[in-house]
Amino acid sequence: MKLIKNNFVRLSPVLILAVILIFSLTLIPSVNPTPKNLPIALVNEDQGVTLPDHSKMNMGNTVGEMIRSAAEKGSTNDPTVKWMAVTSSKEARKGMDDQKYYAALIIPKDFSQKQASLQTPKPISSEINILVNQGMNTIASTTAGQMLNSIADNINDNVRTQLLSSFEKSDSKLTATQAAALATPISKRVINVNETGTHSANGNAPVSLFQPLWMASIAGAAILTLMLNKLTFTSRTEKFLNIVMQVLIGAVLAVFAGFGLTWMADLVGIHIPDFTAVSLFLAIAFFSFFLMISAVLSWLGLKAMPLFVLILFFGAPLLAMAPEFMSSFYHDWVYPWLPMRFLVSGLREIFYFGNGLSWNEPTSTLAAIGIGSLIIFLASAVKLNKIEEVAGQSENQIVHSKY
Repeated sequence: MKLIKNNFVRLSPVLILAVILIFSLTLIPSVNPTPKNLPIALVNEDQGVTLPDHSKMNMGNTVGEMIRSAAEKGSTNDPTVKWMAVTSSKEARKGMDDQKYYAALIIPKDFSQKQASLQTPKPISSEINILVNQGMNTIASTTAGQMLNSIADNINDNVRTQLLSSFEKSDSKLTATQAAALATPISKRVINVNETGTHSANGNAPVSLFQPLWMASIAGAAILTLMLNKLTFTSRTEKFLNIVMQVLIGAVLAVFAGFGLTWMADLVGIHIPDFTAVSLFLAIAFFSFFLMISAVLSWLGLKAMPLFVLILFFGAPLLAMAPEFMSSFYHDWVYPWLPMRFLVSGLREIFYFGNGLSWNEPTSTLAAIGIGSLIIFLASAVKLNKIEEVAGQSENQIVHSKY
């Protein structure tokens, strides 16, 4: 059998196992992700209260110490939560708008005053506010919100136990109003900030748009590079001009890709907050990726194509995940080098933070990638193959022979 004698056929089991191994590695980031150093703001605005015996009480400080003490007891090199002390709820809100915190625990000004009232005939339950920054990352913000809810429940249980113990020691009788207040001495109010809303692919609309745009960038760059490689140039100037033409065609494709993808996303039901802003940003991202891929292919040839396909498979799980949920390897060595993360980050700002199209970090970084890639791409004009060089020399000889 001739087929069995073929060396490539004999190596096929090894190739299959290699493909399985490579693509199995893409599953690692999404297997049992655990948060580390999840930034959560802790705001204590409690002004305290002066008790009848002229002593001062600040339950906000007590609660803050309880939280920090619990964090220190379970601390490791990489604790689950990185508590960030913030002076005011306004500052915490700004930090959440700037994507610094996934959530915030806010102790209000009258916290101690209401706590002190629980031992009076007119008790008032105090309240803790929990802010959840939905737009920053769905999984991380949900996890942070669950943690803060659990912390609020523990604080509630501890305060209830302390108050009941205090009443028992003083042998005081509870009124119906006091008993009702002691059932929940501290209530919690959960507020979603920068909401993802409905029709947002569970907050992952930016990640959903990345895959078709990346594949379109690969396809556009590959097709035009293939067409360019089929041409024969007699001089570097001629090749340079054709590369410039490829860049201009890429710019046109970017406009079609940006507006086309936004239109398709809107058509399938994804909520588009600002059609023009999303379209233009996607066009910028496409053009940046197109130039980057074209630059690599111009120097390495079409054999470099699998590299960008692998980036797609390795990048997709990471883009949907908060950096704090990644292993050290992916967090330090893979995620920082993914150019698509700036696309997702920029789309998040437009979709959930109401920033529109602006010259922010994602936009400026994509522009920098595009400019750097453009320089490298244009520089490839100096590279002529042997056939082109011979053709150019022959043409020069013909020109000289005429004179």
